[in-house]
Amino acid sequence: MSTPRIDPPERLRERREASRRATRRRRYQLAGAFAALVVIVAGVALANLIGSTGGSSPKATLSTAGHAHAIDGASRRAAAQTHPSTVHGTAASLAGTGTPGTQAVPILMYHVIAAPPAGAPFPGLYVAPSEFAEQMEALEHAGWHAVTLDQVQAYWQHGVSLGPGKPIVLTFDNGYQSQYTQALGVLRRLGWVADENLQLTGLPPSQGGLSRRQVKGLVAAGWELDTQGFSHADLIALDTEALHYQVAVARRTVQQRYGVPVNWFCYPSGHYDAAVIAAVKAAGYTGSTTVVPGWAHPGEDSYRLHRLRVLGETSPQSLLAEIAGIRDDPPAPASYSA
Repeated sequence: MSTPRIDPPERLRERREASRRATRRRRYQLAGAFAALVVIVAGVALANLIGSTGGSSPKATLSTAGHAHAIDGASRRAAAQTHPSTVHGTAASLAGTGTPGTQAVPILMYHVIAAPPAGAPFPGLYVAPSEFAEQMEALEHAGWHAVTLDQVQAYWQHGVSLGPGKPIVLTFDNGYQSQYTQALGVLRRLGWVADENLQLTGLPPSQGGLSRRQVKGLVAAGWELDTQGFSHADLIALDTEALHYQVAVARRTVQQRYGVPVNWFCYPSGHYDAAVIAAVKAAGYTGSTTVVPGWAHPGEDSYRLHRLRVLGETSPQSLLAEIAGIRDDPPAPASYSA
């Protein structure tokens, strides 16, 4: 039987001190783990609170404050492009009332947003950028707001809301570069969109036409993209094959190039007849716009929608008066030349 080993007093003191140090370390470790757990739980709770109240972190708020208006406008435009009524955000308006709308809507027609150069053959088609901006501000102050032809059709067919106030459609013909460089910025500040009636050839960027990048920029900004055909040809003078090319092939080309529906055709120079209308219908367009002055009315022929041409040096007050003055004009003739 062995005799138990007895440590000297100094050794015993060392062992007790080591035991106390180990105990303190374990306590510190447990305390640290508990504190970390508290931080994690608090962070999760705070994140949930922020998410439920729509809040954001200070850093996120600072980083996005300068873009809040642009983001909001882009969201509204994207919503409007997806479905006309989503801008107003009511569940009832998403599906429409089911009752066709009865309100007539004016459609304005613009061309070049620039001062006319010396010797311009059609100086009246040039609206100076400052004039255009003043006209848009006057429309807004008078209670108007811009919508697209697709939105108007959804309202006329299914009662989809066009929102509070007075709807108006802004159309831009041919595809001039100034429509991107001048008109887009003005409309973007108002949160408005427009319809671009694109001419596919004859207006290259070197001659003041839109580039493909600029057309895509208009689409990204919520503009509706429609067409006037390939070359602004006089459609009533074409044979069947050439007419098909200008109407049906042009639509497919714009659809494939830009990924948009292209539901509306714009008669070049306002020239059309029964054969042209038949070709437009056969190509699958929802309707067409003319250059006949007047408002577009539901229940009328959607392939003969009236528009108001806006000429240069038109004051904001004159424009408002012209819009009001053409509302109840008699129906348009079967054909019209600009």
